[in-house]
Amino acid sequence: MVKIQYKRIYQDVLEEDGIRILVDRLWPRGISKEKAKLDHWIKEVAPSNELRKWYHHDVSKFSEFQMKYKQELSQGTQFEALEKLKSIIYSSRETVTLLYGAKDEKYNQAVILKQILEDSK
Repeated sequence: MVKIQYKRIYQDVLEEDGIRILVDRLWPRGISKEKAKLDHWIKEVAPSNELRKWYHHDVSKFSEFQMKYKQELSQGTQFEALEKLKSIIYSSRETVTLLYGAKDEKYNQAVILKQILEDSK
């Protein structure tokens, strides 16, 4: 069974990260492509710009954000990106680390994606 985890892209790259996938729509500030050591960047799986701006990391909106984000992931290019992410993860035998740039480690899209991915196993 593949282990799925998440962490900030600003944290050190570790061998235990396995496959490193950036799940942000925007490239994180101050991180070079070399330092990021990404295997994949699936920006289309991230929340839309409109949803991201609406949420603006306001923890009081997190459950509504989660609901709206899951709705976005159920259709169009975001659904296709989620299917691509699932394909990468489930064809792997390695740990997969979902990377994000947000400062909040509990209330961000990677937390939601991990839950969705684990529920769809």
